[in-house]
Amino acid sequence: MSCRKFGRRHLQPEIIDQAGVEPERLTGALTALERINFASGSSGIIWRPIAQLAREARLRELSVLDVACGAGDVAIGVWRRARRTGLELAIEGCDLNPVSVAHARRRADRANTGVRFFEADALGEPLPRRYDVVACSLFLHHLDEARAIELLRRMAATARRLVLVNDLERSRRGWLLALAASQVLTRSRMVHHDALRSVEGAFTASEALALAEQAGLSGARVDRRWPCRFLLSWQKQG
Repeated sequence: MSCRKFGRRHLQPEIIDQAGVEPERLTGALTALERINFASGSSGIIWRPIAQLAREARLRELSVLDVACGAGDVAIGVWRRARRTGLELAIEGCDLNPVSVAHARRRADRANTGVRFFEADALGEPLPRRYDVVACSLFLHHLDEARAIELLRRMAATARRLVLVNDLERSRRGWLLALAASQVLTRSRMVHHDALRSVEGAFTASEALALAEQAGLSGARVDRRWPCRFLLSWQKQG
């Protein structure tokens, strides 16, 4: 693995994005990714700025959309955190893949939550309505630059108050961490394969900020988060 690989983005096809992946294999990968998201605190990364928004604006209710929600674990985790604080969150998650949506619905039912999941192509069709907060986790790195800009533009158009993007940051350290975590936390060969490609195709914090500026998210900020993540946030003014 050369330093050059991390100096420039290397976007490659990931198995999880391919059409026709067997439902059992995809479900196994989603379950594995839930463990990785739990270990890396993904729901906490999204929850903290939502809680801050509620405090500063003195809000007791907020609507949230999790774009490309995958297994639905991040949305469910945010819902649980909000419930413990007494904040009413109407959370929905959308994903293009019907297998992912079915998995997320089963998970929400087992956890007895009020999170709703539905099928939608966030890049190919208008989202059904506006939300106070529009977030996505670990989706941006799957996209080329043009589609990443379009996603950010659509998220900003749908959000009344706040846009949040939690994603990997490309680096040698992140690659090594992905290698170790994927091997230790899961037996899914799909995740073993895709985890490394995800880091190689990820944006750096400065690249993500440049994408936000091109998408019209003036004043966006990017903060690094453990482990080898960044959080892009943009709050709508007025």
